[in-house]
Parts: sequence; structure tokens; C-alpha cells
Amino acid sequence: MPAPLAALLRALLVWLLIMLGESLHGMLRRLLFDADVQFALRQLSVGVGVLIVFAVTWLCLPWLRLRSSRGALAVGAVWVALTLGFEAALGRLTGLAWSQILAEYDLARGGLMPLGLLAMGLTPWLVQRLQAVPRQLRKTP
Repeated sequence: MPAPLAALLRALLVWLLIMLGESLHGMLRRLLFDADVQFALRQLSVGVGVLIVFAVTWLCLPWLRLRSSRGALAVGAVWVALTLGFEAALGRLTGLAWSQILAEYDLARGGLMPLGLLAMGLTPWLVQRLQAVPRQLRKTP
């Protein structure tokens, strides 16, 4: 398999792990809490989602084999694009109107998804930088 295709496949598999974690988190939120607190919980869950993305990325980064900041940002961009498609498709499949789906992306109305997507897009780069710090410290005499 050509290297770019293998790298894309690894990024896709890690994204699937992230979506699994995010989906389980969303299901638990809906099962455990009443509908009257769902808006506040959805806002809070963006932060929890960012932590899920960070944790999965932290654990999988060596396997992703990202060689540069540019590669890490490209993986983040792929994850954002896949997530936008996933969210739109899932929303439509569950009967949500486009206005309901888009409301999650409207910062003026309390939708925090753009911030979550920004964090997702930057997480591979950030984790790569953070994991490089101990290596740099070991090299310092």
C-alpha cells in the first residue's frame, strides 16, 4: 500500500475510534439525563468531547506516524471534514431538520460545535508537540 494511502487509512481508523468514544458519550448523556437539561449538557459535552479526542489522539499518535506539523494539521483537517459529514448524515438519519443541525454550529445561539471542531483539527498537532517535549528533554545534557 502506498505510504499516503496507509497514512490516510490510519487517520481514518483513529477517527473511527474517536467517533465511537463520542457516540458512547452522547448515548450515555441521553440515557442518564432529562431532556430539560440537554442543551446545557450538549454545551458541556463539547469540552468532554475535546478530552475524548485528545485522549484517543495521545494514545494513537505513535501509530499514526506523523512526521511533521503539516502532516498533523492535515490529519486534523481530515477528521474535521469526516466529522462534519458524519454529524450531518446522522442528524438527517435521525430526522433532524437542517435548521436543528446547523443550530449546533451557531455560536450566537450557544452552539459550540465550531469550537469543538477547531480543537479536533488542532489536536494531532498539539499532541505531537506535547509528546515531543519529553524526547527533547532527554536529549538535553
